[in-house]
Amino acid sequence: MFEFENMLHDEFTELPFKIMFYVIIFLFGICIGSFLNVVILRLPAGESVLGIGKSKEDKEKASHCMTCGAKIRPIDLIPVFSWLMLRGKCHSCGQKISPRYPIVESLNGLLYVLTFMVLDINVKSIITCVIMSLLICIGFIDWDTKDIYVGMVAIILILAVPLHLFYSREYHDVTLKSRIIGAFIISVPFFLIGEISRPIIKKKFGEDFRAIELGDTYLMFAAGAFLGTRAVIASTFIGIMTAAFGGLIVKIVTKDSKFAFGPFLAIGIAVGSLCGNQIAQWYLNMLTVE
Repeated sequence: MFEFENMLHDEFTELPFKIMFYVIIFLFGICIGSFLNVVILRLPAGESVLGIGKSKEDKEKASHCMTCGAKIRPIDLIPVFSWLMLRGKCHSCGQKISPRYPIVESLNGLLYVLTFMVLDINVKSIITCVIMSLLICIGFIDWDTKDIYVGMVAIILILAVPLHLFYSREYHDVTLKSRIIGAFIISVPFFLIGEISRPIIKKKFGEDFRAIELGDTYLMFAAGAFLGTRAVIASTFIGIMTAAFGGLIVKIVTKDSKFAFGPFLAIGIAVGSLCGNQIAQWYLNMLTVE
């Protein structure tokens, strides 16, 4: 374990140190967020996210404005700040640059800061930051393509192992039994709903899809193994509530009732990663109040 573990929650830790630490974490987070933008754009297109296998000419061709062809300058690649300095426009032709880039970068940075603020400095906070980045990629890609990449979900599942071995067992955070039950308690109902709904939807609308797709089921299986029973139930509840609200907005704007469920589940899992057990305990306390 780290010698500086739980330093941020220590009353003797000075405020300037905490501020400096959070600033560094935010800057690191937005840099990682810049890479996440690459993943979100290139992975669905079947392109290499690391540029492996591309020739020098292809790499140079990729680093230009899609409207005027102007080469992107190094100063234009600073996460968040370049977009703000350019006022969201190409430096050459003035074509608008999607605000999604700084949104993804800022979101990743803010989630990193929030993770350390809630969990302090320990193994769990570091692993949770990785999970947050994966959830951002899963959410945005699913929103764009209605598809969840199993590889990203598998990483969440794999990260449950070091979290349990190097944190939970020492601090009695989440038991192995809770993780096993958590993996199935949401994913099995999701799978059954998908199986039952598929023939009904096909018969009624003539379309072959499930009310809850397999990608969502896999995601909640991995999330349950990572979070444990209580937290994954809280995460699912939050995901369903945000999906209901978000789906209503989508239907009003697009007149289409179909939308990706993954982004809302990702929101729920992110919240559950930070305070899922506390939310579940709060709810149980409400039920037991006389």
